[in-house]
Amino acid sequence: MNESNVLAEVSNENQTLVAVVQQDSRAAYFYIYPTEEFAERFQVRACWLRNLGTAPQREDLAAIEAGLPPMLAAEYCRTPQGEAPLLAERLMVIWTESDDGAALWYDDQLLAVIPGWSLYSEQAVCYSAGCVKENPLAHPLAADPADAQYTQAENTRQFWQSWQREEGNPWPKMQCDYQACYEPHFGPTVKYYAIDQGKWPPMAITQHQREGVYYFMTIGCSIRPMPWVDALFCDEAAGYRRMEMGIAIDGQYMTEEDAVQMASALAGFAHVPWAKITWFGEGHTLVSEVVPAGYAGYVLSSSFYPGSENLALPKQYGDPVNIFWASPIFEDERVLAQTSPDGGYSLVNRMREQGIDLVFRPRQPIK
Repeated sequence: MNESNVLAEVSNENQTLVAVVQQDSRAAYFYIYPTEEFAERFQVRACWLRNLGTAPQREDLAAIEAGLPPMLAAEYCRTPQGEAPLLAERLMVIWTESDDGAALWYDDQLLAVIPGWSLYSEQAVCYSAGCVKENPLAHPLAADPADAQYTQAENTRQFWQSWQREEGNPWPKMQCDYQACYEPHFGPTVKYYAIDQGKWPPMAITQHQREGVYYFMTIGCSIRPMPWVDALFCDEAAGYRRMEMGIAIDGQYMTEEDAVQMASALAGFAHVPWAKITWFGEGHTLVSEVVPAGYAGYVLSSSFYPGSENLALPKQYGDPVNIFWASPIFEDERVLAQTSPDGGYSLVNRMREQGIDLVFRPRQPIK
């Protein structure tokens, strides 16, 4: 009987995906499974780790036909004679910052990587240290700084270590740096709202006031790159994967209490990319119950602020940070944006043509 044993089972930060290490008497594998909510959107990703016996000379068709994880053929194996079974206590799963991929470490040896962008591709791609030649079960992974997957996995490990330290934790500096960028544009920070519910990553909304306008700005969304972006933008992904958000409200039309309530929409939006495995970009629309009466949601755009070229937040891990302003929209506008080609971009352009900027004031629907 070829009984399979689960050696590790680790959920990601948002409980959307589960990494599993499984081993039977023949081979060991590393998997990423979507949870039930996401099972129809994403397929299981599997990565061969090692054979526990002598590798077959050809593809292990017998195992595939029997519904078993196949052994890897000898020509692809670093150790064709097989390796020792993995020990559960020596394994560590480290999820990527974007929460959609993971690396598997064995003590200080990197065994495998399932990159986040593989989740969105038709063809699964994974990397194994036990592999020496590309094949359907794994691609080679070298413990070498020249290997992009190894370098990324090591950077991710250092990223998590930096956030686990009590001294030198990045959050206090990030708070100060971001407020120092916001305040010259929107006035001094008058209130501070934590929106992380005591969980990682730390996130907050700062409230500012200038010339009768309330401004609310997020801090902390940009700590994590958003899912999907690497797969969509490839070499240009660095320009799109990190963001913060803002809402501005004219105090002539809304009390401070009501403005704070409206700005609470940002607290919900701040978690969405990782909780729903999605991303935010220019012209994206969001449904919300926290909107002024008569409106149905928001459209996001960095272009609503005329001084955007002078408002540059500190880079996060080498990436620029986009600031998206959330502007209330009507239901017909939301439907138009979602059903027409480049609908979000078109909606933003039409709003700007009618003089709508980042500051919310009551308006008529765009025809």
